[in-house]
Amino acid sequence: MNKGYLCIVLHGHLPYVRHPEHEDFLEEDWLYEAITETYIPLISVFEKLVEDKIDFRLTMTLSPTLVSMLCDPLLQERYIKHINKLIELAHKEVDRTAWQPHFQHLANTYLNQFYRAREIFQKYNRNLSLAFKKFQDLGKLEIITCAATHGYLPLMDVCRASVRAQIKVAVSHYESVFGRKPRGIWLPECGYQPGHDEILKEAGLRYFFTDSHGILHGTPRPKYGVFAPVYCKGTGVACLSRDLESSKQVWSSIEGYPGDYNYREFYRDIGFDLEYEYIKPYIHPDGIRVNTGIKYYRITGGSQNKEPYVPEWARHKAAEHAGNFMFNRQKQVEYLYDLMQKKPLIISPYDAELFGHWWYEGVMWLDFLIRKIAFDQDQIRLITVPEYLEENPRNQVLTPSMSSWGWKGYSEMWLQGPNDWIYRHLHAASEQMAQLAKNFPNAEGLLNRALNQALRELLLAQSSDWAFIMGTGTHTGYAVRRTKEHLLRFRRLYEDVLAGSLDQDWIGEMEYKDNIFPQIDYRTHQ
Repeated sequence: MNKGYLCIVLHGHLPYVRHPEHEDFLEEDWLYEAITETYIPLISVFEKLVEDKIDFRLTMTLSPTLVSMLCDPLLQERYIKHINKLIELAHKEVDRTAWQPHFQHLANTYLNQFYRAREIFQKYNRNLSLAFKKFQDLGKLEIITCAATHGYLPLMDVCRASVRAQIKVAVSHYESVFGRKPRGIWLPECGYQPGHDEILKEAGLRYFFTDSHGILHGTPRPKYGVFAPVYCKGTGVACLSRDLESSKQVWSSIEGYPGDYNYREFYRDIGFDLEYEYIKPYIHPDGIRVNTGIKYYRITGGSQNKEPYVPEWARHKAAEHAGNFMFNRQKQVEYLYDLMQKKPLIISPYDAELFGHWWYEGVMWLDFLIRKIAFDQDQIRLITVPEYLEENPRNQVLTPSMSSWGWKGYSEMWLQGPNDWIYRHLHAASEQMAQLAKNFPNAEGLLNRALNQALRELLLAQSSDWAFIMGTGTHTGYAVRRTKEHLLRFRRLYEDVLAGSLDQDWIGEMEYKDNIFPQIDYRTHQ
């Protein structure tokens, strides 16, 4: 008999970046890197686990914006172009390193990795959502949704119609892709505002996640801390909170596993290291150096001096760290089981892109961990939230507190000097969208298209990613431009609708550029 449960949650999300008006667009690389370095490696691991008949359970967010990009034919075609360029570059690297056997071995490894990525991408008809759906249908993966465009919901509560639209559009989109309604949701940035569980219940969602203090600061105090779900008072929607100990062991580059000196160094890439004329065909056409994903060095230490990467050492470390993580969870559940007199549930959530992209060996570590849990112990069991709730239907009722997993635990990351200017505009647009939905309840034809596009533009402007990027100071110009563009497009649609002067050609152009959520219904914003 196991003494506790482990629920690993990978939050997969990227902002919606699609620019058909440009042949090459720098920020679209975010998607292509994630496909090559995170999502395809995860799919490969899942395939091998199923092939080896190893039972496992994982939970994974696939945000509506990420899924929309994975399903988009234009971006699928551009990814093929991207991976073909990487294959060409890797071939050149094999030749260039002919007199450096160690680096040539690494170049061959990357070449095989890129070929494998293209093979898997084609295997699922270029739509990786189909791959993840397969593992959900097999009962191994619990796919949950997120707010439509990852809007930070606590700062949208001024106009609750926008919160409702973010949730309802997400649920509808999930059902259109995965063939059933989602059971759970990852609130963007784990941002919870008391009362939002009512909207989740309306949408048919049964559970959501918060950071630790969301439950720990709840009313009344939680009897079992973060090691058991609670039901929100009045709605019965389950709330689950992150275990800080297991989270920090994995995501911290200083105290956690990713900082080990034997792991691959993220910041040494041939896109920056090699001569400009050699690398020029494989970076941005404007001459901007970018990461290629081909990296030859290990972390080594805190200095600028980096030693060559040794895959065998890194693999050994990944196995060792997987064993250490499992051992720590065993001791944790032993202690908690005796203390609680019931089996604890440890929630361990991470950004999916930590695995493979930022921490190259992370996917390998996850594979080792799943196999070790299956064969090397009997005290902890991997589980999904619906399985846990079915086995443990009786849980404490309380009201979670407002919280997020952002810097300092509340809203400061999205409400500070560089980004606080956006909210008066977002709130005004939300009120105007609610007005349109009320004034035109039965729109048809071009008016219906204009109203649907107005909601798309509002949702895209509400993405928390833009405020986050402004706050961190990276890609700030792009984040500011995206926020302003969507708000200006919304404003023009709003004014044209009220004036009865719709420009069909311009609306068609916006539908082509911002084509997310083809089945959207503007009436959800009320």
